[in-house]
Amino acid sequence: MVDDTQNGGGAGSAGGDRGAARFTESLKGAGEAIQASGRKMAEGGSAVTLKMLEQAESNAREAFAAMRAAASASDLSDVMRIQSDFLREQGNRAMAQAREISEMIVQFGRDAIGGARGHE
Repeated sequence: MVDDTQNGGGAGSAGGDRGAARFTESLKGAGEAIQASGRKMAEGGSAVTLKMLEQAESNAREAFAAMRAAASASDLSDVMRIQSDFLREQGNRAMAQAREISEMIVQFGRDAIGGARGHE
């Protein structure tokens, strides 16, 4: 009588091969999901960077507009009003821009995690 437990043969071997194939497939699927997640994160990073550049351009335009207005002001009280208005508006813009960027980051995180879990 041959002992199949030592040479890997017998009925148990076929079941082991199927189990290994399932395990390999699940690893392959996990790897693909992680790659998809990485792609989504890279795309998200690029989108956030572009949004920040757009915001910086907008902020620079607003700053130059305020400087032009201050340069053509008729008196010191007008300059003070222009600066006060600019600072208030810039504070509001900064809050809105930070909220926009954080919402983008949260959404990209959700997308990346969903991709890693296999949900798209």
